[in-house]
Amino acid sequence: MNGASARCGGRDICRGAGQTSTGGAVGHRTDDPGWSRCLSGLRTSAPAEPGESIESGSTVTGPEKSNAKPPFRADHVGSLLRPQRLHRARQDHAEGRIDAAELRAVEDEAIRDVVQAQRDVGLQSATDGEFRRAYWHQDFILQLDGIKQGDATTTVRFQNEDGVVEWQPAALQIAGKVGLSEPIFLDAFNHLASVAEGVTPKLTIPSPSMVHYRGGKTALDPSVYPDVEEFWSDLSAAYAAEVRALADAGCTYLQLDDTSLAYLNDEKQRAAIAARGEDAEHQHLRYIKQINAALADRPKGMAVTTHLCRGNYRSSWVAEGGYDFVAEALFGELDVDGFFLEFDDHRSGGFEPLRFVPKGKRVVLGLVTTKRGELESKDDLKRRIEEATKHIDLDQLCLSPQCGFSSTVEGNALTYDDQMAKLRLIVETAAEVWG
Repeated sequence: MNGASARCGGRDICRGAGQTSTGGAVGHRTDDPGWSRCLSGLRTSAPAEPGESIESGSTVTGPEKSNAKPPFRADHVGSLLRPQRLHRARQDHAEGRIDAAELRAVEDEAIRDVVQAQRDVGLQSATDGEFRRAYWHQDFILQLDGIKQGDATTTVRFQNEDGVVEWQPAALQIAGKVGLSEPIFLDAFNHLASVAEGVTPKLTIPSPSMVHYRGGKTALDPSVYPDVEEFWSDLSAAYAAEVRALADAGCTYLQLDDTSLAYLNDEKQRAAIAARGEDAEHQHLRYIKQINAALADRPKGMAVTTHLCRGNYRSSWVAEGGYDFVAEALFGELDVDGFFLEFDDHRSGGFEPLRFVPKGKRVVLGLVTTKRGELESKDDLKRRIEEATKHIDLDQLCLSPQCGFSSTVEGNALTYDDQMAKLRLIVETAAEVWG
């Protein structure tokens, strides 16, 4: 469909539903039942060349259509809004009114409920909503051997339509040899698996690059790691040990969350990295290498995805820019089964970089925003999916929100009902597009 209108039943699918195409034919609306038949009937070989129209009659068949392996046609990133009873329990625990066991009991109950909610809307996988965490990344990273919170803080400047929001977390410091004395999220996965009957339990962890990105080499104690290569080797080995432990426990769906590989598309972020004396033009290659090392020994039965995010804190973001800078290496070299990508607004650029995604890998289009409660229309989602098929086959695509709903304990600026409506919309839209 590069530059051409697709045709279904002799009618053009034009970019605007119900509008007249350049050839004078009238495109049928995306709420027409024929739309999903047409979209799912797009050729599943390479995208058409300019001037070639894609005729109906070719359908997605076999294992690709059944989509028995993650990522699923309708999926989500991981974090979900915390219920008020969990907020209260965390406050009570912090102020000494309940002990750790009582807090754990509240978490267990809240996770059972949120897994049921994901099951009820029709998702094939379920997370624990990251309900045991305050932050999507630090709760994991700070449990690695050798890593601690430094005395200083770092300022991260988020922005939204109303202005700037500053977050000042404690800086990470690599003060000892990085390792893994015991699995970090094994207990969390075991509980999730115990309540995830009928759905695939999905665990999310921060990628190895998140240990390095904010502080860079300044976070490394040179007396501990005079050779930076030893640090990278130890870090990947620690992650590999966590992956093995999760696989042994039965984890078949693991997601590595990563802001660094998305931030590096932003010229301002690369300039900041260069200013601290690091190679901003090639840093993404180092990160890809280390993630691959961490995943090298995973079993064949474990599907691994990565989620690329430009920042998600109280409905605000940090970075901007399409995936163009990292795309060729990211999609061609990173050894994962699927990519969750932000595409909810102009900050994420266009779909052109998807031309680098090889056959056999999936892209989960994050078209539904978690940053506001307004519900997207199915028409718009289907049009954007069609637009993506200019650059990647339809059978390689899935649908999700662009990020989590609550990457930190505070959550984004929308309600629980908004959240569930968006997940339901994703499930319904995916069913109409892929069957």
